[in-house]
Amino acid sequence: MPSLSPRPARATADASRRGPLATPAEVAEYIGVPVKTLYQWKYRGIGPNVHKVGRHLRYRWTEVDAWLNAQAAYDLAV
Repeated sequence: MPSLSPRPARATADASRRGPLATPAEVAEYIGVPVKTLYQWKYRGIGPNVHKVGRHLRYRWTEVDAWLNAQAAYDLAV
C-alpha cells in the first residue's frame, strides 16, 4: 500500500536544505495554511509547538513534522 504523506513532495525535497528553526511564513507554506491560521492555532494551543526567540516566533522543524504526523495518526479504515 502506498504511503500517504501530509507534506507536499517539494517540501520533503527541501528538508535537507532547511535550518533547525522556521519562521511562521515558512511553516505556513510548508503545511499549506495561511500565516493567520498559525497565529490562531498558537492562541488556541492546538497547532505545532512554537517558541519565542526575542520578539520573534520560531518553529522547530522536528516539532512541526511530529505535529503533522500526529494529525495523520487516525485510522481511515472503518
